Amino acid sequence: MPTPSQVRWRVTLADVNGGSLVEFALAASILFLLIFAALEFAMLLSAQMTLQNAVRQAGRYAITGNHLPDPNHSGQNLSRIASITRVAQDAAMGLNVSNIQISSVQGGSGNAGGPGDTVTISLTATLPVLTPLVAQYFQNGSYTTTVSVTFKNEPFPPANTQ
Repeated sequence: MPTPSQVRWRVTLADVNGGSLVEFALAASILFLLIFAALEFAMLLSAQMTLQNAVRQAGRYAITGNHLPDPNHSGQNLSRIASITRVAQDAAMGLNVSNIQISSVQGGSGNAGGPGDTVTISLTATLPVLTPLVAQYFQNGSYTTTVSVTFKNEPFPPANTQ
């Protein structure tokens, strides 16, 4: 009889049963779910930060009372609401912004207010979840978020409120 040091271990494919394969499949599926969930979370967080930046830029623009030039009519300006909306959409860098609401304390909803008024800008966006493995855990496979900001308008000429 050979001693243990003389025994050579040989494992062939026929000696391995399916248990290892099943264990690997279970462990790998959980691992992939965690990896994809972490990547999706990172993308959603990045989009959330982009939207928050967009609404801040729109708010900073709103408090000045300025107007953007109208690209369709030379020599004319967009309304303040249209200008603020345009700034927010441009800063959102192509994300699907579905709803931008602008309101002021004195002017109410749909009004950016006058000098010294407080203006609130709120933006709602629906962000798609790209990985089907993770998307099944979200309603309609997308994540809806709302960001908002409130500023006090600077003292600008009252004629700029249009």
